[in-house]
Amino acid sequence: MFPRGHIISIRDFSKREIDFVLSKAKELESYAMGTQGDLLAGKILANLFYEPSTRTRLSFEAAMKRLGGEVINMYSPEASSAAKGENLADTIRTVSSYCDVIALRHPQEGASRMAASFSSVPVINAGDGAGQHPTQTLLDLYTIMREGLLDNLRIAIIGDLKYGRTVHSLTYALSLYRAKLYLVSPPALRIPDEIKSDLEESGAEIFECEDIAEVIREVNVLYVTRIQKERFPDPAEYSKVAGTYRITTKLIAENENVMIMHPLPRVDEIDVEVDRTKNARYFLQAFYGVPVRMAILSILLGR
Repeated sequence: MFPRGHIISIRDFSKREIDFVLSKAKELESYAMGTQGDLLAGKILANLFYEPSTRTRLSFEAAMKRLGGEVINMYSPEASSAAKGENLADTIRTVSSYCDVIALRHPQEGASRMAASFSSVPVINAGDGAGQHPTQTLLDLYTIMREGLLDNLRIAIIGDLKYGRTVHSLTYALSLYRAKLYLVSPPALRIPDEIKSDLEESGAEIFECEDIAEVIREVNVLYVTRIQKERFPDPAEYSKVAGTYRITTKLIAENENVMIMHPLPRVDEIDVEVDRTKNARYFLQAFYGVPVRMAILSILLGR
């Protein structure tokens, strides 16, 4: 299904390929809820994470183990030979001889594509700096699909649109589904011009603004993102925009059926009172990472 043999960018996918992944995730969802499978028995996943992660790393591990596979982990560069100065290419050459597939998270944009050129096994981009996060996008699409909203989608994407790799991947994918995109951010965190141009060329309908109140009644999904302190080269610039947006029960009362998503972790951009509402889907969204990553691993490993 994927002749490239790696999953590096959502832009490498056709709509047909995305739909195929989503359909396979639906088939495997029962395994994510506890049914033990053996589809990946005898296979080994190597998680190489050069940045902190909870949901991505653990859901990859859960996906592999629920289907009978095994996992080896590098939790941080400080606990590996990277701390001794080993370069990424040498690490990939070595680790690919120990496993059948690699999930790589790295702070440098483009690291996964480079790693794929040195690996003897498939490489999955689990996030590369401010670049791409294709498996997050696939689970986001799966969440929207499971709610019956993927067709005729009107989605507000809120927060850090400049540095947010999740946003960059998601907007490209949503353009394939002709979604109407409401991009809500402070001026300093607007989506990069080159991404916006690509989206417009693909036929995406885009509306940019700074105030959620302008669009809350127009959309059926709010996709909220954390303003990422770790991506800012200047801490003073982060301080100017920190806490710009906050989703509250008062705000969502303006649109009682709106679905709220977040790639997590959150800081203070969604009030905890929202967790109790019917609108909140972010923890279900995190769970859906397991069947989606099951589908990805199964496809890449020919099972």
